[in-house]
Amino acid sequence: MSKNANDRISPALGAGNDAQGPSDAELVLAVRAGDRTGFDELVCRYQRQATAIAYRLLSNRDDAMEVAQDAFLKAYDRLDMLKDPSRFGPWLLRILSNLALNRRRSRALRKMAPLELSRDGEDEIGFSRLDPRATTPLEEATANDLRTLVAEAIQTLPEAQRQTLILFSMYNVPQKEIAEAMECTVETVKWNVFSARKKLKELLGKVME
Repeated sequence: MSKNANDRISPALGAGNDAQGPSDAELVLAVRAGDRTGFDELVCRYQRQATAIAYRLLSNRDDAMEVAQDAFLKAYDRLDMLKDPSRFGPWLLRILSNLALNRRRSRALRKMAPLELSRDGEDEIGFSRLDPRATTPLEEATANDLRTLVAEAIQTLPEAQRQTLILFSMYNVPQKEIAEAMECTVETVKWNVFSARKKLKELLGKVME
């Protein structure tokens, strides 16, 4: 599995086809025909994305790596259940999300996941960041405190809102694929994102002013 579980991913999980190699569908069909190397290729294609998303959902590196590994194992065992081989990415995301949810329910998180701020002056949630030119130790400490506050605020969100916000706002997973992964409607995904952002602004509004 990837050693850097906190890496951001681009593109989103579900867009892993290599233009110079076989498609996801071709690899899935090859595995079903008995070619195990096809699944090795799928693992290489998606392991970084899967581990990074699991880390954001679980806020713990070891848990993220374990859940991502379990997701691949389950995907391999259930590959015959995948109705559309071209949808391996979203299907894997559904398995991963369910496993992460179960892990969060069964274990206490050991640490918070710091949020990375984007270069355009806003974090992935949409709040304005502190002055990007801040270089003094005091300013850097303040920025770190702010990231911690945002991370802690996200932890307080209801599970569905938290999971949806992370997938949509941080990893740009399409709403349709999130709906498939969470087995809900696209409208529910939109509502969860809206509600999560509203709640964060209520919790952090004064801090962000």
